[in-house]
Amino acid sequence: MALIRFSPARDAFAVQNEINRLFDEVMGRRFEPEGPMVWQPAVDIEEHAEGFTIRTDLPGMKLEDIKITFADNQLVIRGEKRREVEKKEGNYLRAERVYGQFERAFTLSHTVQPERIGAAYRDGVLEVSVPKAEEAKAREIPIKTSQGTQS
Repeated sequence: MALIRFSPARDAFAVQNEINRLFDEVMGRRFEPEGPMVWQPAVDIEEHAEGFTIRTDLPGMKLEDIKITFADNQLVIRGEKRREVEKKEGNYLRAERVYGQFERAFTLSHTVQPERIGAAYRDGVLEVSVPKAEEAKAREIPIKTSQGTQS
């Protein structure tokens, strides 16, 4: 049987690392210890009978900084959140808001109508509507009965 020496500092660091990991997952952000923060805006994807609705949180972004493309059944939302002009006379005490480029790509499993894809940007939320093609929509199949005599 091996003995393991108790180390309060090691245990405290392990707990702190686990709390940081959980916080990062809940907030949807990843912090790289030796690099910049990777920013991925939060997205909700809803499928309904007529198509898909994709909502993306993009607070503080300008419309001209957001691009949407669709090719090979893949919808791509990309953009850049720019930092406001910095004041030179002060020092930051805390800076948590993220800036930079992002890209989110979604492969849609159903045939869609790319010419009818629409998007609206309101109150910091981008909403993209992707209609399904007629052949991808569910339809009810009628059941026929046979009219015959039984023996």
